[in-house]
Amino acid sequence: MPTLIGAVAATFLLCTAAFAGQTEGLIKKIDKDALTLTLDDGKSYKLNAETDLDALKPGMDIVIAYDVTNGENVVTDMQLPDSDSD
Repeated sequence: MPTLIGAVAATFLLCTAAFAGQTEGLIKKIDKDALTLTLDDGKSYKLNAETDLDALKPGMDIVIAYDVTNGENVVTDMQLPDSDSD
């Protein structure tokens, strides 16, 4: 019985980890009203209200960490390109 409980717990942890991800790409579209960001691969990601939308521009390369919550890709962290060239 302890083996079964351990196997169920391990499966649960693996399933939970499958709902987090990381991706990168070019920003295709930013919807400020819906607080969504669409990458060049066509996938959309939900932004939080504190996101500085003015810092995001179409064509910008971005790395996104996200969780899948209620069927939506919700951004948990993002990395923008260095702006040292400005």
